[in-house]
Amino acid sequence: MRSSQQPKRPSWFDRFFSYLRALKTSDRFVLYAAGLVFIIAALCSVHALSKDNLVTIPERGGILKEGVLGAPRFVNPVLAITRADMDLSSLIYSGLLKLSAEGTLENDLAESITVSDDGLIYNVVLKENISFHDGVPVTADDVLFTIALIQNPDLKSPLRGSWSGVSTEKISEREFNIILETPYTPFMENLTVGILPKHLWGGLSIEELPFSQTNTEPVGSGAYELETLKRTKSGLIESYVLRAYSQHGQTPNIDQIEVTFFSSESDLNTALTSGAITSTAYLDPKDVAVLDTERFSVYDMALPRVFTIFFNQNKTPVLRDSAVREALDTAIDKEALVTTVLGGHGIPTDVPVPAGFSTLESTSTKTTATGTDDRIAKARAILEDGDWVQSEDGVWQKDIDDTVTTLSLTLATGNTDVFVDTAAFIADAWETLGVAVEVQKYEQTDLVQAVIRPRDYQTLLFGTDIGRSLDLYPFWHSSQREDPGLNIAAYANITADDQLEVLRSSTDENERRNALQAFNEEIEEDHPAIFLYTPTFTFVVNKNIMSIPLQRIARASERFSTIADWYMNEDQVWPFFTDN
Repeated sequence: MRSSQQPKRPSWFDRFFSYLRALKTSDRFVLYAAGLVFIIAALCSVHALSKDNLVTIPERGGILKEGVLGAPRFVNPVLAITRADMDLSSLIYSGLLKLSAEGTLENDLAESITVSDDGLIYNVVLKENISFHDGVPVTADDVLFTIALIQNPDLKSPLRGSWSGVSTEKISEREFNIILETPYTPFMENLTVGILPKHLWGGLSIEELPFSQTNTEPVGSGAYELETLKRTKSGLIESYVLRAYSQHGQTPNIDQIEVTFFSSESDLNTALTSGAITSTAYLDPKDVAVLDTERFSVYDMALPRVFTIFFNQNKTPVLRDSAVREALDTAIDKEALVTTVLGGHGIPTDVPVPAGFSTLESTSTKTTATGTDDRIAKARAILEDGDWVQSEDGVWQKDIDDTVTTLSLTLATGNTDVFVDTAAFIADAWETLGVAVEVQKYEQTDLVQAVIRPRDYQTLLFGTDIGRSLDLYPFWHSSQREDPGLNIAAYANITADDQLEVLRSSTDENERRNALQAFNEEIEEDHPAIFLYTPTFTFVVNKNIMSIPLQRIARASERFSTIADWYMNEDQVWPFFTDN
């Protein structure tokens, strides 16, 4: 009987090896070699594809060693005055808002902030599950307590003026209102102030509060918490060690920050070059210029300030002559000024708004003059067109109100290196033009009390801190001409006043932009001051530390606004292993 079962067909694998065995040895060698080349090429292709598509991501770990000049006294956002205090406060405390890398304000402790249509009520809702470093939840009571401390006149908080006329209203443990008397668009900046824990500070009297140990052993809700501190034999704080703190879903990439305090710039510079510290914002520009750029990254960030020469037209008749004001401006080579005095750490400008903070940015383009000699020649021409005559001994004269008047001036300024050096540069430029100049140097207190407050100067070299929100009102509105107002040029212009009021009250960005442009046009026409430069803040960091450079910072301590995103270690992974 014949079987119906069919013989099993050999697999393709068996057939392939049978084929190989049937080949000549030489043919088999060629085939093996070709296969090896194919495998190597495939592996190389896969490797190249992998390398091109891998994403570099931060990896947790490392210690940042920050050098700070001076010792902390009030690591407390309500009382912080010195840069050392502010630096530590920015690391340890968090506010309702913080600065983003793009220079805009973003939520920190706040989940939402809603402003009423009339601009008077700021409704704030806090995030859920946020706490201080000791584990106690952050609530509306803590925020309202911090605001009340700032407003208390007996405490003398440096922030008090920014919270004048502000009231608060608690709605729930997570929600409250902040109420203004009048609309003030720049008020949002105030919400970056660090929040104090009421359970630690609330039991202290105002008299006791400045002396509390919690000022130097702080507890906040920021990206880093205090781990240990070290004191010298005399009791001064020598260093802090801070550790990363997990808050609302984010843990900083760098595990620890060691903050060491130095009493001199030379000691700090030595520590940086030796590797004892890895970053600092306290180097002299001359030391920055000679740093090893292969070891360190140097970040220059514009601050919202403008160094300005103010004219007091009420003090001397020569300054009421527009030709004089224009010629004095034209004679100054601002680019050379920034290079010579600041070592390049500044931005020349012709406008009252800090460079980098608006579309009014300028780099000394008011005239077509290029270079000092060209500027002096153009300045002389401006004076001549204004009927000024230069005598044989080089002195400019003009008949003003039937009196022959000589063009000579005094320039008052502060007795600090940057002001003294800037004033010397200005005086040299004006004297080259033929204007006799006497530089008057004052200590800070004397400058404010004896010169600025009574408006007792002819020309004044001073700095204006406009702020990130570009609040020009205190410096240029006619209502601020008298002390304690800051309109030290005694500038009065109805059109400019109107635009400044729009800038303060409007929440419409286009309207604010147009108002700023219109205000600047009035300033250019009236020439009440000479705008010199915007200073820059310099931060030096070791190149193995990936920091996040910021835009539009208002003060040096804001360099730590993105500290949670800094990193020292990194890894490469496929994109689907990363989150957003």
